[in-house]
Amino acid sequence: MAVLGLPGIPIQLVIVASLAVFALYKIYFELTTGARRRQMIRENGCQEVYAYPHKGIGGYLLGLDVIKEMIQSGKEGRMHEATRMRNFKNGRNTLRMKMMRFRMISTIEPENVKAVLSTKFADYSLGQRRREVLSPVFGHGIFTTDGSAWERSRAMVRPNFTRQQVADLDMFEVHVLHLLDSIPRDGSTIDLQDLFFGLTMDSATEFLFGRSTNTLAPGLETKSANEFVKAFVYVTENMSKNLRSSGLTEMLPNAEWTRNVKIVHSFADNIIRDAMDQAKSQEGSGRYLFLHELLKHTQDPYALRSELINILLAGRDTTAGLLSNTWHVLSKRPDIWNKLKAEVDGLGGEKPDYTTIKEMKYLKWVLNESLRLMPVVPGNSREAIRDTILPVGGGPDGRSPILVKKGEVVSYLVWSMHRREDFYGPDALEFKPERWEKLRPGWEYLPFNGGPRICVGQQYALLEASYATIRLIQSFPRIESRDEREWREWLTITLSSGVGCKVTLFEK
Repeated sequence: MAVLGLPGIPIQLVIVASLAVFALYKIYFELTTGARRRQMIRENGCQEVYAYPHKGIGGYLLGLDVIKEMIQSGKEGRMHEATRMRNFKNGRNTLRMKMMRFRMISTIEPENVKAVLSTKFADYSLGQRRREVLSPVFGHGIFTTDGSAWERSRAMVRPNFTRQQVADLDMFEVHVLHLLDSIPRDGSTIDLQDLFFGLTMDSATEFLFGRSTNTLAPGLETKSANEFVKAFVYVTENMSKNLRSSGLTEMLPNAEWTRNVKIVHSFADNIIRDAMDQAKSQEGSGRYLFLHELLKHTQDPYALRSELINILLAGRDTTAGLLSNTWHVLSKRPDIWNKLKAEVDGLGGEKPDYTTIKEMKYLKWVLNESLRLMPVVPGNSREAIRDTILPVGGGPDGRSPILVKKGEVVSYLVWSMHRREDFYGPDALEFKPERWEKLRPGWEYLPFNGGPRICVGQQYALLEASYATIRLIQSFPRIESRDEREWREWLTITLSSGVGCKVTLFEK
């Protein structure tokens, strides 16, 4: 009998040989990896973590029950809140679950987050799944690489976010003026979210490329820039859907995806070629440009494109999301608006500088509270590259250490952690800037990640959001909401308002 292309070998012999090989492997595994893990469990006092009760055979094997819920709640703009209510009720803050081919540990314990991002940083990588989703668009840049490649990226990028560069607001003022000019003065409704994304795209592309998309400056924008903006939104939104579905969307052919990725890459590549030609001929304005600084480190077009598009994601999306989420609240909370306006009025109409903004306490509280309840990066994950330990999450009370096996993914859900009443009080779900007068959080507050991979551009984002808010209030001292709907999620790679920010602004 021929079996598996091996003529003359009886099937019984193949089965016996296979079972023998499997048995030998199990014995070897238990004597090596298994023994090491048992020793780690004993030495650290590890206990089992709560296992999520998946429903049905598809849920038990692949976590399809949870994936289905995530896709549906994502469409409804409530995925992160649904996750909080599903996973972390009854004081349970860490659990184990299945998501397609990945074994997941989901946690909202600050001690665990600190271990993953800081004290045991070397035990984790970004993970195979994130690289699979992000790399086709973002290449090998600061947000998509690990190890020495990430260290090189960070070394290139970090010097571009010194105080000297961040505090230069003159260029940003030009784009803020375009924003102000785009707001109607006749009492009609405007969606500020659209303008905020235009503002941050225009300022980020000028800062990075030296060539703004000028989406808020009629007559200055170009066809290629408009195509780039639309393509960038398309690919980031689709990457988010891919991450939420654990790769299910990849199974569907999508020519539109390929076309938009090409548009994003072509736009960046054209600018990089121009910049390299400028550098060779030693031409230029003498003005600081991120791209020109990168050219001092590398001449590789792929590396340059990767870093630029990586930082563009952070420079555009995080600031625009923060502004949109904050102004949605301001339009519906006259009490907060009036307090913030009083602080802005204290400037006497003068444009603020870096030092002035840093001294505006209530503005800082408002932005902190916005980042707490609507964090622009509401969830993240890391994959264990070796067996390691999380300090809490095991046992009946969830306070014992747990073993994390190599290949397991630890997800930390900032949205849910920021809503814990034991950290923020019984009114944790309320938008209350005043809580920041005395609040001094640690790892339980994580709007810009933490540890070695803490966001290098967080001060840039906060300064831009602060400056734009101040200049808007100075120009339009009265606001009215034009949308009765409650805020909901809009997820690309970052989080913004799913209902926009529809308001009317008044000059008097």
